[in-house]
This record gives sequence, C-alpha cells and structure tokens, in this order.
Amino acid sequence: MDDPFSNLKDSIKKDFEGFSFSEERKTAVKETIRKKQSHLELHYWKEETLKNILDSLHDEAKHGYEISTQLFQKNELSFKNNEGQLYTLLHLLENKKILSSKWIEDKKYYSLTAKGKKFVATCEHRGSKQRGLLKNLIEEASL
Repeated sequence: MDDPFSNLKDSIKKDFEGFSFSEERKTAVKETIRKKQSHLELHYWKEETLKNILDSLHDEAKHGYEISTQLFQKNELSFKNNEGQLYTLLHLLENKKILSSKWIEDKKYYSLTAKGKKFVATCEHRGSKQRGLLKNLIEEASL
C-alpha cells in the first residue's frame, strides 16, 4: 500500500534539509505544548484503556499506529474516530515519565520507562487495587 503522504514527506525533507532547532527552542516548544495541554481532562479515559496501552508496551517499544492497532484488536475503541487523542495521552504519559520516546526512521516509538515498568508491576501485583492506581495515574496525568 502506497503512503498517501509520501510526496509531502519528501517535500518537507527537501525543504527543511539541514534545518534544526536548538535544545533551548525545543524545550520552549515542549513547555508551550505542556501548558496548553495542562487544561485537558483525562478523566474520560477508562482505566482499562490506560492498562491496555501500558500492557502493549510491556515487552517492546511501539509506534502509535502499532499501539492503536493493538487497542483495536482488543476491542478498545476509545480512539476509533479520534486517533489524535491517543497521541495526546501518549505525550502526557511521556511528560509524567511513564513513557519515553525516540524517533526511528520517521516514526516515534514509545516505550515504558523504569517508572512505567514499576507502575505496571505494581498494578499487576496489587490486582483488585489496580483500578485505583490507574485512576490516580489518569488524574495525575491531567495536572
């Protein structure tokens, strides 16, 4: 299947070749995004949605489309008509140091941090108290 954005990507690469931002500018942009997203309410995401996302990253790093596909396969339809919200949630979890990311060949891969792995292990160990932990994480991510 051909990438419908192939020409656009090639054009952007060509037009912005050699163009880069300073770390100071990158930090300023991330801070601006964080401030704009700080008002978002994450409480409407179900704990099961968050659990499924974290579980999908348990063994290996994945890019957003892979995560989305796994969620769909688990009949998790929270992002069905609004896939952008998945990336918003991933970004907020990254800000809370639950996830980390890195770019590989034009794709951003997400993985659990040590804090994220500890959180998942705690959730699995506590069993029935897991819902409370996930709810707390969702509330904390929305701050």
